[in-house]
This record gives sequence, structure tokens and C-alpha cells, in this order.
Amino acid sequence: MTIEDIHVEQRNGVRTIRIDRPAKRNSLARPHLDALRELLVSYANDPSVRCLVITGTGKAFCAGADVDEWAEAEARGELDTYGWTDKAHAFVQLLAAFPSPTVAALNGSAVGAGTDIGFACDFRIASASASLRCGYTGMGYSPDMGGSWFLPRIARPDVAKRFIFLNERWSAQDAHAAGLVSEVIEDNAFQEHVNRFADRLASGPSVAFGHTKALLVRTLSATLAEQLEREMEAGVACGHSEDGQEALRASVEGRAPQFAGR
Repeated sequence: MTIEDIHVEQRNGVRTIRIDRPAKRNSLARPHLDALRELLVSYANDPSVRCLVITGTGKAFCAGADVDEWAEAEARGELDTYGWTDKAHAFVQLLAAFPSPTVAALNGSAVGAGTDIGFACDFRIASASASLRCGYTGMGYSPDMGGSWFLPRIARPDVAKRFIFLNERWSAQDAHAAGLVSEVIEDNAFQEHVNRFADRLASGPSVAFGHTKALLVRTLSATLAEQLEREMEAGVACGHSEDGQEALRASVEGRAPQFAGR
């Protein structure tokens, strides 16, 4: 599926998905969620995608659900069945499990599901003018799209509860102090910084990154013995990769490795 509100850009090994609905603050209706999910399915095994960036156009990163579509579903008596949440959950599961490093470039405000997209990424780089707000409780709802799973893994329990319960608008600086974003960059340097950071990730050992992400996700539910066994299996796979072999050659030859992402 292709959709005019979502644009894809490629630079070296960096694939950028840009939500381009500035008049709607980059909110997501069901067709957008379908398109995003299908993009991730196609990119997951694409060797040219060594880093994935998600960002928005204009003053918003993503305002979450499209409230007009939401209101129409409620007016028809279809709120429980119109499928937005199912589609959002399918998308965010793929994003959280994406094998290459992921970066949420928070160019502006993130609300509700927009924050969850950021939380599902490995890194959240915020512009100085960006902000985060839970949104769900302000609409009388509890979090979905993984917010209740991601937040306790990112921030202290009391921080997560305050962010959700009080529905405060947190500046990028406040969000950074609370651990919700990785770093805050001045607006005039934001895009250049995101590009440099993504380039560094894309030039790294992609196979090792993929195994590392899988290990980190599973470690919270594993025993030490189980995790050590998984580490051994991952290490063997990395050692047989082109990147692993290149790194060993480079070490012997006293030079920096040139990783191919394989």
C-alpha cells in the first residue's frame, strides 16, 4: 500500500519514514496504520535498511489517532469494532521488534500514540521545541499502543504514572530530564544531528545490532542461564557474519573495520 500522507526517503543505509499530514498534526487514521505496517514488513529483511528513522512534517511529530475518524466511528456506534487499535498494535509490535536500529526524530509535539511510536524506537532525539503529552487520560482513556509496556521500561514507575495520570505537556527538556527522550537538539541543528546519528548507526555491524536488540528485549523475562545460552548462539552467528569476519581481519591488520551490514 502507498499513501500520499506518508513519504519514504533513502540516504545511504538510512531509511526515513515521514508522516506528512501537518494540517492534521500528523495524526493517524486506519489507512496510515496499514501503510506503516506494510512498510515495516517490507523493510525488516531489506539489507539496504540499516537504520530506520521515523519523523513528521511541520510542528508535530504525531498527534496520535485521527480524532475525526474516531468521532465518526463513535457516531455510527462502531467505536469498539472500527479497528484502529488492532491496526495500531500490529504496527507498534513490528516497530519494537524491527531488527535494525530505530530512531524517532521528534521534530515537534507528540501526543498519545505519537509518544508510543517514539517509545517503541531504540532512540528518541527531540528538537528543542518538541513536547510530549500522554493524551489518553485527557480523553478519559487508559494507554494503548504499548504505552503501558514501554514506559515502565524507560522511566521510573512514579515518572511513568505522573506522565500518564496528569496528562501534562512536557517540554523536550523536561522529557529528557525524566528519561523519556535520549537527547535534545536545538531546532536549527536538529536535522543535521539526526542525519549524523543515523549514519553512524547505519555504518555499524548490522548483524550484531540485530542480535543485540533481540537479546535486550528477551533479557527481562529470562534467567541468567537462558540469557547466556542465547548470547552464545548470537555470538556464533555474529562470528560467521561478513561483518564479524571483517572486524577480525581489521583488528589483525591494525585498521578500522568497514562493515557491510551482512
